[in-house]
Amino acid sequence: MKNNFRSFSQQEINTFITELGQKPYRAQQIINWMYKKLARSFDEMTDLPREFREQLKKTACISNLKLLQKQVSSDGTQKFLFQLEDGESIESVLIPNARGGNKFTLCISSQVGCALSCVFCATGKLGFKRNLNAYEIVDQVITVKRYLLAETQHAAPLQKLYEYSQPAIANIVFMGMGEPLNNLQEVAEALRRITSLMNFSKRRITVSTAGIVPNIYKLAEIIPEVNLAISLNATTDEVRNSIMPINRKYPLKELLKACKAFPLSAFRRITFEYVLLKGINDTKEDALRLVKLLRGIRSKVNLISYNPTPLQKTMRLFEQTDLKKILEFQSILHKAGITVLIRKSMGADISAACGQLKANYQ
Repeated sequence: MKNNFRSFSQQEINTFITELGQKPYRAQQIINWMYKKLARSFDEMTDLPREFREQLKKTACISNLKLLQKQVSSDGTQKFLFQLEDGESIESVLIPNARGGNKFTLCISSQVGCALSCVFCATGKLGFKRNLNAYEIVDQVITVKRYLLAETQHAAPLQKLYEYSQPAIANIVFMGMGEPLNNLQEVAEALRRITSLMNFSKRRITVSTAGIVPNIYKLAEIIPEVNLAISLNATTDEVRNSIMPINRKYPLKELLKACKAFPLSAFRRITFEYVLLKGINDTKEDALRLVKLLRGIRSKVNLISYNPTPLQKTMRLFEQTDLKKILEFQSILHKAGITVLIRKSMGADISAACGQLKANYQ
């Protein structure tokens, strides 16, 4: 079996190249081709001697995600279904930024399936299949960047330069399939590669968790500069236990204690995601309790309308909160001095919105 350079760390690439009798700078050339120039194969690395490329091809390869399907929403959101080397599949979502400018947020997956079984989330229905390797996480970023580059190259030739802004990934969020902090080692290595090898700013990366408390502390030690988002969704342990079973292991008190301890530099805040479920967590009392829970935490709140999958619509497990009630909930938080946004769910018509990801390739 050939050595997969995607799976190699930077040091492992250095060692491999040295053992082939090549100068150390060749390793850096290969790394630049893989992570900055987005090369698919050694053949594309034109500044390497032909003999060296042939030598590499005999003993090594560069794996690539296989794009099975791309769907485009009416709002411009794009969902990618990728097949992994073992036949499993994952989804990534490219979301147009609200401010425009041809900038996007890329939502990436960290696991195949998820073990947490949050009752409003489609991914949890898959169950847990396996963790993604670091290179499979990074490959989502590389593959979508390559897609955006191709889009640029195929832009209308008569389009004037000043009318066309090159599309780019402005933010990366670990909010796709899976619980990132249940795959912390591989997520941490993926973060290292995205930031150090691809030169992506840590401040533009957000890691979301349902509340794996011990690993919130570990994340703060490993790479504290990234943003932290908490999928909260309830203001009492009773309700959170019923919709997010992880709360039975790490209740609200422990979760919020970890949030208070998470290091935040100036102007940074923890984001609390709150999916509103009609009659369950959307009352005035919930809003007032949320104000108390977040006291002492530099935070902002994203209120999210529930996004049912077609099956969930049929089963009528939950209902969406009325807009009037969402605005009332927002007003209570706002009056208490909390920054609160109503997050528009993008890509709902292609099942790409929050809670809808479920790779269904067979």
